[in-house]
Amino acid sequence: MNAAQRNRHAALLKATGFEDSPALTVQSTDGEIPHGRELSFAWLTGTVMTGLTSVLLMGAALYVSFQGQDTFSTAYEALQLSRPKAEALAPTDMSAKSSRVRPVTATRSDLEIIEASIRETVDGRDMIRNQPFTRIRATLATAPTSLSEGVPDYDPVAILNATQPIAATANVDINTDVYGAEVEGEVAVRLAAMPMTFVPPRAISDQSAAEYVRSVVEATFFSDDDTPPTLAYAALGPTVRDLGLLPGTGALGGVAENVTIVPQTTQPADAALGRSERFLTLREAASLDDVLGKNGFTANQVALVADALRNVLRSTDLAARTRLRILYGPLSHDATSLVPYRMSLYTPRSDGSYEYRATVALTDTGQYVLGIEPDFVEFPEEDTEEVNVANLPSVYRSIWETGRKHDLDDATIERIIGMFAYDVDMTKKITAGDSIELLETVPDAEGRTELLYVGLTLGSTTRQLYRFGTDDGVIDFYDPDGETGKRFLSRRPLEGGGTLRSRFGYRIHPIFHTRKLHTGVDLAAPSGTPIYAAGDGVIEYYKWQSGYGNKVEIKHVNGYETAYGHMSRYVDGLGVGSTVRQGQIIGYVGTTGQSTGPHLHFEIKINGNLVDPLSVKLPKDNVLPQQYEAQFAQTMAQINDLMAREPAPVTVADANH
Repeated sequence: MNAAQRNRHAALLKATGFEDSPALTVQSTDGEIPHGRELSFAWLTGTVMTGLTSVLLMGAALYVSFQGQDTFSTAYEALQLSRPKAEALAPTDMSAKSSRVRPVTATRSDLEIIEASIRETVDGRDMIRNQPFTRIRATLATAPTSLSEGVPDYDPVAILNATQPIAATANVDINTDVYGAEVEGEVAVRLAAMPMTFVPPRAISDQSAAEYVRSVVEATFFSDDDTPPTLAYAALGPTVRDLGLLPGTGALGGVAENVTIVPQTTQPADAALGRSERFLTLREAASLDDVLGKNGFTANQVALVADALRNVLRSTDLAARTRLRILYGPLSHDATSLVPYRMSLYTPRSDGSYEYRATVALTDTGQYVLGIEPDFVEFPEEDTEEVNVANLPSVYRSIWETGRKHDLDDATIERIIGMFAYDVDMTKKITAGDSIELLETVPDAEGRTELLYVGLTLGSTTRQLYRFGTDDGVIDFYDPDGETGKRFLSRRPLEGGGTLRSRFGYRIHPIFHTRKLHTGVDLAAPSGTPIYAAGDGVIEYYKWQSGYGNKVEIKHVNGYETAYGHMSRYVDGLGVGSTVRQGQIIGYVGTTGQSTGPHLHFEIKINGNLVDPLSVKLPKDNVLPQQYEAQFAQTMAQINDLMAREPAPVTVADANH
């Protein structure tokens, strides 16, 4: 561009209002908008900060919206104003037509002391004395709380260790030989020959016996037609009731069968934890600390609640019939347990009515503060809990939660889980109404207790295990058929049990996309997860095999074989001919061979035939010899008698306390 062209362009720009200006300077007056080519750092900084704040606020709002969290307003909802006491549904009223109505189940949590007269031999003499036992009857916890925080991960090897038989020791003295009559204190029994002159009182008179025989004979051999006489007609004649011997008179008796009624339940859904509410009434006087501790409050939360109620309650000792209403919910969207959001307290009056005392609610900062009474509802006659199917824990965690609520030590809880782990999928969620029963000895001078009986009801199936010792000094738990809960083979032989990805049977092959028989089950787990021997046996195959990759085959007794495929590596020191025991590590999860991801392919063969590892009926690991059949039947009858007895007049506080 020559000089003339530059001058012409400059003239055109000047005519349109453009002109050369000095460079940017920082010379504006404080508090005023900069003019011209002036620049204010204060004004620029304020503008940038305003923009960033707006972005952060909008981002937080979008995060809450997309994550579906509803706990940001916990304190507001917990402290909402009370509403008029009108037309409120009771917690057990399921008549409301709404898809949001949740099932409500009755909860039971009884910790009782029962007493029985026990017969034993001391220094060659037969003695009878009263002995107390602890009995627990409870529904399994339907919501995970802080009680089950920190429980060990589900581990089959730990379960194997927990189910080992108990070696009898000299300081373990358990006797369930129930005497037929009740005694006070200790009574010595001496056997002596009955005098020849002793005549026992008659329960049946000669006249009534003669009439009974005559009526039976007439009904059996005589009739109005020509039908030949037959004993089948004896059913038409009189019964033993005609002799005046009725149940309860001492001559005849019976044992009522235990009947469990399980409410209709809803299958759990894969969803985040939701809220649930618990209504309970104290049966015995107890301290507030104990009540809250057994209902999911941590020690720190108990202290915060007590501090909030300091100016409302004169004492933290609660009287019998005191009512509590506790609302639970998660702290975050991915929480694994619930925390108490709100607790309301109602104390009984002398006329039988109740007085509302106080409400404490959890704030967003983790503090408990006084709140206003929540919406009015009628308390149910029995303790109930609103069941949120998203909150239902696994069988494994529910047993831990229930056990800790009733002050069972961790070793006892682990043994209970181990006794049922071979028959029950511990990773499956429970259903509302599932329950557990236990019988223990009372704590000794050192605080030790011994487990005598466990009954676990899941759905419509009840499993029972009784403690029994053999002459060799070994003590174990057996079902009514005399079999232990421990199975001959483990169905999921890897740490944590793995996640079932593919079942046994025909399927479309994930690699070849053809219909083929899947000869085992695929249990997914991270690479390097330990794999255990499913049972005692001898290794027969220990190398690479086609699509199975690194593979191990173990031969067990009685025609059973197991196989393990796709392992990343073997365990050093093992090979063909090595003897392994159940629970011993033989390799690690991998994805070798024809595999789409890290998992264990597990097979079971019986006499050379492939079977479904998850459904095939496996033999028990230990069965009582026939010589103990009568003795074990007597032990079961004695324990069943203790479970059916009424609690002693002096009972410990209800487990809700």
